[in-house]
Amino acid sequence: MTTRNKSSSAQAATKGSGEPHFETLAITTPAPFVFHVELNRPTKLNAFNRQMWIEIKDCFEHLAINPDCRSIVISGSGKHFTAGIDLTSMMNLGQELADVDDYARKGVIVERLIKLYQDSISSLERCPKPVIAAVHRGCIGAGVDLITAADIRYSSQDAFFQVKEVDIGMAADVGSLQRLPRVIGNQSLVRELCYTGRRFDAAEAEHCGLLSRVFPDKDSMITAAVALAEVIATKSPIAIQTTKESLVYSQEHTNQEGLDHIRIINKLNLQSEDLAQAVAAQLTKDEKPVFAKL
Repeated sequence: MTTRNKSSSAQAATKGSGEPHFETLAITTPAPFVFHVELNRPTKLNAFNRQMWIEIKDCFEHLAINPDCRSIVISGSGKHFTAGIDLTSMMNLGQELADVDDYARKGVIVERLIKLYQDSISSLERCPKPVIAAVHRGCIGAGVDLITAADIRYSSQDAFFQVKEVDIGMAADVGSLQRLPRVIGNQSLVRELCYTGRRFDAAEAEHCGLLSRVFPDKDSMITAAVALAEVIATKSPIAIQTTKESLVYSQEHTNQEGLDHIRIINKLNLQSEDLAQAVAAQLTKDEKPVFAKL
């Protein structure tokens, strides 16, 4: 994925360039080493169809190894961040299953699809580059799954959120039930939200810890998210990516396991030229160091 100006997107890439092409996402580079990923089905309120699930996974797996990417902002184009899962896709799945008589084989089809969708959301968490979610208006169903897999969450004042899966007769199965309790840290509130599917606004989301900041409107939110991503992108990529790896690992391990994990990593990383450059810049009050690509 080559660096492009602010108005460019992956769709505009030259055919045969070797870079990924997306139909449901728009990719821009608003600042050095910063990539902006937009959910880009505005006429469908950015609802997740099968192609979008696949493209999110492909996009973040590519950005994970792209040396020109050090931080990522994800937002939605159009009226809402996302309306959640595309119900037309659900109906298409039903038609696909109707053609299969055996229930075991139906189960295999559904399991593979759920795993694809889970891996799509988890690609944000697995990506070593910090991901900042910037939410405006509706963030429904799969949108909550998506933003809880991000590192940092901003929203506009008009944002609202819903864990809506129970309203379509299913339990959320791509991350909300696993990540939202850790993000909020309030089991009672999480269960209320997940059992009722009720809408909650940006003020409540900030109060309960889902959001770190709320902005007056979408434009100011995107500006702040990009500015934050730009600050992160000036830091040592080894330091930032190791920090994310350790934070993610430590979520599911004991303190001692987390300490062991970072010790093993840092026995190499403390020998990096990034450390020497950063320390020298701090001691001499020089301009910010320029770090090599990773």
